[in-house]
Amino acid sequence: MSEPVLALEGIEKAYLRGTPGEVVVLRGASLALARGEVVALVAPSGAGKSTLLHIAGLLDTADAGRVVLGGREMTGLSDRQRTRARREDIGFVYQFHHLLPEFTALENIVLPQLANGVAPGRARARALDLLGRVGVEARADHRPAALSGGEQQRVAFCRALANAPRLLLADEPTGNLDPDTAERVFATLLDLVRETGLSALIATHNLELAARMDRVLRLDHGVISDG
Repeated sequence: MSEPVLALEGIEKAYLRGTPGEVVVLRGASLALARGEVVALVAPSGAGKSTLLHIAGLLDTADAGRVVLGGREMTGLSDRQRTRARREDIGFVYQFHHLLPEFTALENIVLPQLANGVAPGRARARALDLLGRVGVEARADHRPAALSGGEQQRVAFCRALANAPRLLLADEPTGNLDPDTAERVFATLLDLVRETGLSALIATHNLELAARMDRVLRLDHGVISDG
């Protein structure tokens, strides 16, 4: 069996740790994500799914436990090493698109590639290719404010995949859209993930969308179980 793309082992996290007001969010949460696997993470509001995704994506640190990405231990890395791993190996999608408003759709996808050392011409070509895959290439020169909600989120997907990561982490990626748009945008995301062959952990409240993924995990009371 091949090595997991992502492994979380015994992750623990509490806020106000060691105080009378301590809030324990994760209690030994563990999961393994295989290469090319698309997994849904279903959790009640406030259960800690965003915290888990931030730890998996090296945006936050756990109080205990291990994060292993592509067979490499992430727990003891320096801030610079963590930043590099995020830039090269992880793509993020959030409920709100977080596109840079002063730049066009195309530029929002080019910029992370330039930060990763990709030549401008190559970065532009990849950005146009990604926009074409999600059907918004005609909107490449529009700024985010001129795009619909669904178009904005499609561009956000492209930005997340700009540097060809091995892992995609998505936190309620269609949660800010109306049901019809959410369905279309989710289908686009799923197609894009399947085409590129990367692994994805997608947090969602939508059980119908979750059922279309390879596997469903539930996070409740700080632990992860099969859905």
